[in-house]
This record gives sequence, structure tokens and C-alpha cells, in this order.
Amino acid sequence: MTATELARAVRFLEITTRKAVTATFAGRYTSAFKGRGMEFDEVREYQSGDDVRSIDWNVSARTGRLHTKRYVEERELTILLLVDLSASGSFGSTTRSKAEVAAEICALLAFTAIRSNDRVGLIIFTDRVRKVIPPRKGSRHVLRLIRDILAFAPASAGERTSINAGLQALSAVLKRRAVVFLVSDFQDRGYEALLKTAGKRHDLIAVLLADPRELGLPDVGLLELEDAETGARVLVDSGSREVRRAYEQAGAQGRAALSRLCSGAGIDLIPITMGEDPARILVRFFLARERRL
Repeated sequence: MTATELARAVRFLEITTRKAVTATFAGRYTSAFKGRGMEFDEVREYQSGDDVRSIDWNVSARTGRLHTKRYVEERELTILLLVDLSASGSFGSTTRSKAEVAAEICALLAFTAIRSNDRVGLIIFTDRVRKVIPPRKGSRHVLRLIRDILAFAPASAGERTSINAGLQALSAVLKRRAVVFLVSDFQDRGYEALLKTAGKRHDLIAVLLADPRELGLPDVGLLELEDAETGARVLVDSGSREVRRAYEQAGAQGRAALSRLCSGAGIDLIPITMGEDPARILVRFFLARERRL
């Protein structure tokens, strides 16, 4: 992508996402996340009407009088976009690749966050961390994030996904609890332990990107499939009902396993299939989260 093409792509994404970030969209975001960030303020003696769940039993035992922990709402949130731009992100059987949809999702979240006076940061990873931009405020900062995502994608062939690499970078960038959107197709293994740890330290939301062709095969006879990250190729007979069923089952099992992992770790999961409207899906997620809270 040339400098001129990149500038046009950034401008186009800026216009389209700013249009999508309406008052309703931003309002749903604020309701879903504002008030979630609470920080410890002090321990004081228990007063009538205090929530008994806030009692500090250690201090109460030492002093012989009931004490409660007092928390205050953080004035602003820190949003961290943890984006997988490995080689599999270049795949797309619809009008756009997974990397392009990831850029749109990040733009939507970033413009919404700065509209709410929150800070936004970015970590791009493949099989290693490739780019780190600390959280800041402002439209110029967001435009830089978008430009860096678009300029990077798609990754060169052979760059695999290492979710562990991305998760390990969080501790170096974030010193306090933050809202982290992990955007990936999750074509990786062995990251479960770190994902659970990150879910305890941060408000972690997993955004699963999938292409329709990864969920099912068309009935078109012999097909040669290539793994974008390993280069491995396999010839399959898509005309076989058994082959198509086995392919679909493998995809469904992978999504179900990720769903169980996130559910067990208290992590929200947003599945997005290429061809769907990311803005519409995010609004549904904000609304569901708002109702749950």
C-alpha cells in the first residue's frame, strides 16, 4: 500500500466509523463500561447503610470494630486494543479480509472511547509483539492507531499467531486495570493459562473473527486448502457430504471450546463473521452488557 493509498484508506475508515459512532452507539458504550472501573480509596468504620460485602474483616479483627473498604469510581478508563495481525488475517472470502475488519472494529472502539474522554492504546502482535503504542487521548492519536493497523496488514506469509506473546506485553504497557479488547481469529494453542490470568487482572473482551469459509465448505468438488500461517496444503473433496460435515464440526468445536474457556474465566466473547456489520454487533454487545450489569 502506497502512502497515498494509506492516507485514503485511513480517511475513508475515519469517515465511516465516525458516522457509525452516533450518540446511541457512544451511549451504549458508556453504559456498558463507565462505572466498572473502581479503585480503592480508604478503610473506615462501618456506618449504617454500608454494604456488608465491603467489610474488611482483617482490619475489623485487629481493631475490634467493623470497618469497610471504600471505593471510588475512576474518572476515566483506559482502553487497550490487542490486535492479532498474523498471516491468517489476510484471508477473506467476502469483500474484506479479517485484518481489514479488525481495523474497522478498532476504529469504532477508539473513536467511541475518545468521545467518552477515555485513553486508547494499541498492541499489534503476530508470533511476537510488532507494535506498541501507549494509551493516550485525542483524535490525532486515534488516527495514528488506525494508520498503523492499516499499514501493517496483511502480515507476511508465515507469521503465525501467538496470543501468549500479545498477552505477555500487557503487563509492560498497563500498570493498572484496563479494558482490553483482544481481536483475533484465535488460530493458536496453549494460551489458555495466560488468557485466564489476563482476565483476572483486566476487563478482557475477546473478539473472535471468523470467515464463512472457515465455518463451512461449499459443494464445489475438489478444493486445495492452504494454511496461511504454516503454508501447509491439503486437497479435500468438498463434494463429499461427510467431508463437509467433518469440516463444519471441527470449526464448531473450536468456537465452542473458546466460548467455554471465556465463560469459565469470566471473559466476554464477541464472535464476528466476515460479512456482518461490526458496528451493529458491538451495539448488541454493549446493550447486553449494560443489562447484565
